[in-house]
Amino acid sequence: MSARVFTPDIKVEHVISFSDAVFAFAITLMALSIDIPDLPLNLSESELLARLNDMYPQFEDYVISFAIIAIFWISYHQMFNHIKGSHISMVYLNLLFLLLITLLSLTTSFVINYASYQIPYIIYCVVVILTGSLLVLIWWYATKGRRLVEEDMNPLFIKGTFFLLLSMPLIFGVSIVISFINLDIAQYVWLGIIPMNVLIRNKYKH
Repeated sequence: MSARVFTPDIKVEHVISFSDAVFAFAITLMALSIDIPDLPLNLSESELLARLNDMYPQFEDYVISFAIIAIFWISYHQMFNHIKGSHISMVYLNLLFLLLITLLSLTTSFVINYASYQIPYIIYCVVVILTGSLLVLIWWYATKGRRLVEEDMNPLFIKGTFFLLLSMPLIFGVSIVISFINLDIAQYVWLGIIPMNVLIRNKYKH
């Protein structure tokens, strides 16, 4: 009897639908991490504005983290649009990627509550780097020897997608280094993802 009989056979569409559910859960969990203050009802307009202004750092961190998870979700689907099958090894890599996506929500809460500290920032960046690296690894696994993609897929597309996926871990790695110099500036290094993606897309246009 073949050992393959004992290997789980999971369709790629089931992998994607489960992943979408985890993405939705992660964003919901992240939203719940925002601490809504219990405001008294007798506040003046100026006092209310002051209290709301105190929440701005939480809101900013939430929006940034939402954008990062959204980028991962978009990248994930752009990648899986070209993956035509699933091997059990890829399924396990995908599960590890989803574990890290949920950890992003937890570390977002850590950053929101301790925004002025470097350690929570570094922990968050490390989780982002690991998450992005898992996407790179899944793409490499799927395209190596055209294992799970079309045989005639353009090599430029394969290489361009690889570097697009790699851009997130690289940018966050640079931001960790800069955080030792200035933590506030380090957070804006993330914006470098946009021009880097434009350059990569132009370089590997086909």
